[in-house]
Amino acid sequence: MASSDPSADHTLGQRVLREHVASVYDTYIVSTLTHMAFVVVFGCIIYSQLRNLSLLFWIGGLVIADIYVFFTPRWTPLRPARESAYWARKISRMVTLVSMITAVVPWLIVPYDNLPMTSLLMAVIVGSCARAAQSLWPLKSALFGYTLPMSLGLITALAWQGDGLHLFLAAAGAAYLLLTLRAGIGQHRLLTESLMLRFENEALAARLGEQIAATERASEEKTRFLGTASHDLRQPLHAIALFGAALENELRDRPEGRNAERLMRAVNALGASLDTMLDVSRLDAGVITPVPQPVQLDALFLPLNHTFSARAEQKQLQLRVRASGLWVHSDPQLLHRMLSNLMDNALKYTAHGGVTVMARERGDSVWVEVRDTGIGIAPEQSGRIFEEFYQINNPGRDRSRGLGIGLSIVQRLSRLLGHPVQMHSRPGRGTHFRVVLPVARAQAGGLLPSFPSEAGEAQAPQRRIAPPLPGRVLLLDDELEIREAMVGLLRSHAIDALAVADEAGAAAALQKAHGEGRPFDLLLCDYRLADGVDGLDAGLRLSQAPGEGGADTPLLLITGETSPARLQRVRESQVPVLFKPVVAAALLQAMAELAAPKPVSRPSTIDA
Repeated sequence: MASSDPSADHTLGQRVLREHVASVYDTYIVSTLTHMAFVVVFGCIIYSQLRNLSLLFWIGGLVIADIYVFFTPRWTPLRPARESAYWARKISRMVTLVSMITAVVPWLIVPYDNLPMTSLLMAVIVGSCARAAQSLWPLKSALFGYTLPMSLGLITALAWQGDGLHLFLAAAGAAYLLLTLRAGIGQHRLLTESLMLRFENEALAARLGEQIAATERASEEKTRFLGTASHDLRQPLHAIALFGAALENELRDRPEGRNAERLMRAVNALGASLDTMLDVSRLDAGVITPVPQPVQLDALFLPLNHTFSARAEQKQLQLRVRASGLWVHSDPQLLHRMLSNLMDNALKYTAHGGVTVMARERGDSVWVEVRDTGIGIAPEQSGRIFEEFYQINNPGRDRSRGLGIGLSIVQRLSRLLGHPVQMHSRPGRGTHFRVVLPVARAQAGGLLPSFPSEAGEAQAPQRRIAPPLPGRVLLLDDELEIREAMVGLLRSHAIDALAVADEAGAAAALQKAHGEGRPFDLLLCDYRLADGVDGLDAGLRLSQAPGEGGADTPLLLITGETSPARLQRVRESQVPVLFKPVVAAALLQAMAELAAPKPVSRPSTIDA
């Protein structure tokens, strides 16, 4: 794999050379000591047969060379990669020196015309070259430096004799030398290529890891940005919603009340957009836990039909929600949200024709399909429709088409519930989404919980008698506008409300109320308080403080948080929570349920 970056190629070459040097030096000490011992033994054998004093000088020269090789500074793994070329040259020079001294011995043995000694010499040199081909092929210079001098010394000494036998032995030695060098060069090339491939793969893996880390950081930054932006937007919107609700209540029977109603519709629409972003954060935080159970699809389709029929009629579209009599195994609330988002998306992008929702049984599965006759999705866009904020044919960001988060939530819910979502589309002809659900047996007398409508309010099959509102409420919030707005709203509903800015003020108010015999029925607390004070911790301390008027005081948390970590913490605390901007009706209902004298069954979170 070639690289266009010279510096990268140089670095890669240095790493490969360092591995070659390390491989050769791995047997450095053992090879040197073994060679020294073999020289002494072999030399003594040859000398005992030939009695040539020159052999003693040859033995001495080789032993001195081996001692130099053993004690000279050598490469270690601590050496930097940039010095690898130096150590490669050094070991090549040392093995060449040893080989050149060895090249003298054939000229001392072959002329004696002693065939057994000549054969022994050839066997020793051939074996030494074979060993060198295995241990020195990582460095071609060392391979050539060790094999060529001693082999050429043997070949020339044999050829110098001139007779047929010695010439044959010389030719055999030359052929073996060529084959050995060829094999060594081939092994060197294979080793080099494998090392380069290894290091390139490591570099690719490292770059891929960096890209994954960068993507994760970007996703975390996006989540933090959405959380911070959503919180900062929710604070003033929460105050506007409270002031608007109080104003709407005061002007209910007056002509000016229509303007207050219009104001609250706009506030609720903006709140719904922020709630959509909150849903994404809650899903990413893992604070939503599905509760799978048998679900009757017809009972699920009925509220969906009621929710979207008026919208379809307004756009002059046909909405067909077909009964099936099928049951599936799923979380009814989350499945309702999935199908609601798919139907909402279908109606947004359909101008003529209509939308059809149906269910069919397929083996152990049930296919729930949402089909439309809308604009369709081009193949090049099909991979992006589940991305946040991505919308087809909406360059002007028309607010009537939402934020482009609906299908992103569908995908997250699909993963959470284990319900695969499939999409088929033809541009200009329409799109159909298919949700694959596990089939379930019909349940006798099974009842489904109420499902949230587009406005976020529950649609119950029967109207319940609402419990009475609390008489006294204590509010802990560090922002003056929200304190004033909340007090105004509660007092417009005949609730005695007191607002404080910090925990110390709340503790004093609770103690005073307890001393007067008029304790508070409910404590409302903001999650983020001034100076980084955690409202959840403060609210728990206040509501559970014995002897200070807070014991057994119900706590309701109000927050604009969308941070996944904080949402997870709120869920684990099991403290009821409302998310800003709070709808007045949901706030009053939650307050009434929490302040009721008898405990009521309620979820750990109350979605506004």
